[in-house]
Amino acid sequence: MVTLESDWQHLFVETNNIRLHTVTQGEGELVVLLHGFPEFWYAWRYQIPALARYFKVVVPDLRGYNDSDKPESGYDLDTLCTDIQGLIERLGYVKAHIVGHDWGGLIAWHFAQKFPQSLNRLAILNAPPPHRFVQELVSNLDQLRRSWFVFAFQIPGIPEWLIQQNLKEFVTNALREHAIRKGAFSAEETQIYEAALEKPGVLPAAINYYRHLFWPPTWLFNWTKTPAKILSPTLVLWGKEDSFLSHHLTEGLDRLIAAPFKLQLIPDCGHWIQQEVPQTVNRELLNFLRR
Repeated sequence: MVTLESDWQHLFVETNNIRLHTVTQGEGELVVLLHGFPEFWYAWRYQIPALARYFKVVVPDLRGYNDSDKPESGYDLDTLCTDIQGLIERLGYVKAHIVGHDWGGLIAWHFAQKFPQSLNRLAILNAPPPHRFVQELVSNLDQLRRSWFVFAFQIPGIPEWLIQQNLKEFVTNALREHAIRKGAFSAEETQIYEAALEKPGVLPAAINYYRHLFWPPTWLFNWTKTPAKILSPTLVLWGKEDSFLSHHLTEGLDRLIAAPFKLQLIPDCGHWIQQEVPQTVNRELLNFLRR
């Protein structure tokens, strides 16, 4: 387990009618790190001190996760992005660099299109644009095989009950068994994730992200829409051996971005890229964000 830095601050920030728990460190331009499923702020433990040498780093528990509020609604991408836009404003900033992994990456892609005026630079770690994910999931058998659980999550009530009954096995399988570099997740670290997931209301909220994305009107909208071009400089880092998301999802991303763009595939690395190869990710993020 990483020893928590003594100057990390835990703050609650009111935004969009909810309270988000955040971890912050550093001063300067704002960098917001957005975690994925089934994680929380702790997924960025290796990045916070490295980035805080040059930036004010703010890492929220997303709506529904860990110590943030867990309302029954608001798990659609528009609302999730408004949570982050409000967070930026409440912290006294006009713009932020946004870095997102997994679901945090889907939110970051959508944020770049919904709030371009609030975005400085965009960095994505193993996360496709939402419309691309939906399109691939319903048309590509390989991606369907990798993401079968997305459809299982559509069943009301049962997925969260099953996970709750087998939480230790679920966390170990999701994190350690799907990592290429198994040392990224010690027994103690998987217990930390398990403790965050077993808090009341977390599992239904986390699964509601998937339910909203594949709600029929949302699904059809994502299937048919032509997304707005992203106007901010963009970096995409992708663990090439990701068992959940094929690296083929990165093909053609340059056509979505009307700004400087860099894609880097990381070999011998799985889905949990910032935890499997933290030094590589830290180096690439600092090179990109400090330009």
